[in-house]
Amino acid sequence: MDMVHGPLAVKLLLFALPLMLSGLLQLLFNAADVVVVGRYAGKEALAAVGSTSSLINLLINLFIGFSVGTNVVVARDLGAGREQDVSSGVHTAVALSLLSGLFLTAAGAALAHRLLVWTASAPDVIDLATVYLRIYFCGMPFNMLYNFGAAILRAQGDTRRPLYFLSIAGVTNVLLNLFFVIVLRMSVAGVALATIVSQAISAVLVLLCLTRDQGPLHLDLKALRMDKRVIRRILQVGLPAGFQGIVFSLSNVVIQSSINSFGSTAVIAGSAASANIEGFVYTGMNAFYQTNLTFTSQNYGAGQCQRVDRCLILCQAYVVSIGLVLGRLVVFFGHALASIYAPGEEDVILQAMERLRIICSTYFLCGVMDVMVGSLRGLGCSMIPMVVSMVGACGVRLVWIATIFQVYHTPAVLYTSYPVSWTVTAAVHIVFFFFIRRHAYARSADIQNLSSSPKPEEESSGAA
Repeated sequence: MDMVHGPLAVKLLLFALPLMLSGLLQLLFNAADVVVVGRYAGKEALAAVGSTSSLINLLINLFIGFSVGTNVVVARDLGAGREQDVSSGVHTAVALSLLSGLFLTAAGAALAHRLLVWTASAPDVIDLATVYLRIYFCGMPFNMLYNFGAAILRAQGDTRRPLYFLSIAGVTNVLLNLFFVIVLRMSVAGVALATIVSQAISAVLVLLCLTRDQGPLHLDLKALRMDKRVIRRILQVGLPAGFQGIVFSLSNVVIQSSINSFGSTAVIAGSAASANIEGFVYTGMNAFYQTNLTFTSQNYGAGQCQRVDRCLILCQAYVVSIGLVLGRLVVFFGHALASIYAPGEEDVILQAMERLRIICSTYFLCGVMDVMVGSLRGLGCSMIPMVVSMVGACGVRLVWIATIFQVYHTPAVLYTSYPVSWTVTAAVHIVFFFFIRRHAYARSADIQNLSSSPKPEEESSGAA
């Protein structure tokens, strides 16, 4: 896709739609796990799988941030026409993904039980949750390889092939879930193993795609390397992005601990079911964060600053519309959706509905916040979103839990910390964007003027 020329509105939608569908399929990996164990292994297994999501995100978000850095670096080099730099970025990113996955496998296996203890996991689910986490993290090399590979493909506007790969992997995951849990009665171990196999399939397909590419994204597995200059560029964007993800995850881990403090399996399971349903709304909005990030990176690299502004305006309009429409639909059909996860468990369904009403009615605020982050990172500014998120997301939620939640100790008050933190963080991001925008555009104009000015030999030749 040519991101730096032509009408933007349609191209943004064409880029975002496969991202939405890809995100939905990734959610189906975990949703299938939760639905199958909830229906065939009981609410303790449902609570065990659901209570691990915040811990999984805590451990992997730093490295997912590195894939964001990969997307920005490769997209900017493509926009500027630096094909040799693109090739170095591809080979370094794939090597980095494999090392990241191996590290996560070791860390997840070693820390799983201890982390669950620290988050006050309920005694009746902690053993099942530990089994799930340890098996799940064995598939981290595949998980990282897919995420980095998909980020590389998105950098040149290819969002369709990752969708096809996830479609194949998603169907495999659902079928294996049913086989391992219903036929072999493996409970949480079965759904974790099914996830690993499906992630391996998507990772292998991405690798094949890159190795067969005939353009600048061509991957030669024998040429994998860790280019220090590329690593530094990836980390400039990816490290703050990863830490920002960790900050959000830390606050969510604290909230999960607060949910666990109620000591009710119904509350824990209801929250887990609701979180899975919310994820489908978030995925629709997050596609426009990724779209804005990639389009901003390419257009800024090409010196097309007016298109950067238009990308932001259009993506904000899209994300607010998606957030409001999907959020309202989820609340309207919430009871039926929650019953898919816990059929006949009315106490679990009621707890899920309480969370859905608060989160999904205001979820568009989260989308506004994320799209602003996409613009800032696309302009090469990743440190400020990290700091703002530390204060606006983690800080506000921790203060809320330490003060208001202690006085009004109910799940509803706890869940209200989400929209409050989104509002504060989005407002601060908007203020900083206008400040960063002025300096970034001035720098881009200087670069464009320098590259277009005639060389001294050309000037003397013309004068002669």
